[in-house]
Amino acid sequence: MRFFLLFLLTMLPFLQAKESQNKVTLGLGAYIQTQPYTDAQSIIVPSPVIFFDNSLFYVRWSRAGLYFLGNKSEDLAWGFSLTAQPRPFGYKPTDSDALKGLNERETTFEGGLAFSAASDGKYIEVMALTDLLKRYESWLIKAEVGDKYSYKKFTFYPSFIISYQSEDFMDYYYGITQEEAKRTTYDYYKADAGFQLGLQTYIERPITENLSILFNLRVDLLPQSAQKSPIIQENLIYSGLASLIYTFHY
Repeated sequence: MRFFLLFLLTMLPFLQAKESQNKVTLGLGAYIQTQPYTDAQSIIVPSPVIFFDNSLFYVRWSRAGLYFLGNKSEDLAWGFSLTAQPRPFGYKPTDSDALKGLNERETTFEGGLAFSAASDGKYIEVMALTDLLKRYESWLIKAEVGDKYSYKKFTFYPSFIISYQSEDFMDYYYGITQEEAKRTTYDYYKADAGFQLGLQTYIERPITENLSILFNLRVDLLPQSAQKSPIIQENLIYSGLASLIYTFHY
């Protein structure tokens, strides 16, 4: 957190130097994510909501980035950036009886390169991320394609997501090591690399000129290798956000 604040203060002169008016969205909500692990309870945490992009620095909910190449016009905006985000995943052996005797799989922070492009509400983003905290000590690739639709006072941002998750990533979160197999009833299991598929949408509904309600709904289908893991009970991960947001320009 201190690193993020220091980085933001460092960037402030550049942000203020922009002549064009920038839009900032700030909010707070509740985030929930189901766990695919056997008998593990869902994750429910308060979540800040920030959306900001001034063509130099951006924040998109919980992910931040810094552009180093790109262009923005009325018809098309594109850019390459350095980016980082948290990964709220994993488990503790105390999360359920089925996980006792296993090592903890910790949450982590990922960072890497991203490319994004947007035109007339449509957008695409591709990211190559690595584990910054050396939990699974590997990488993954994620691509997302989406669009924007409006109906009466509601605005929808549906998208399709596909993630290639490396063998090390998969084995860390879904595998059973030889040592764990010796002290539990589970057999040794090594997970292979695979593709995770997801569908999500943001839904925004204004209350006043500046105040809105924002929802995020998402479902992910685990890779085949994860589904075969002896500690996995559900093949789908459901997650969502309900928040109140305030948008202003400066």
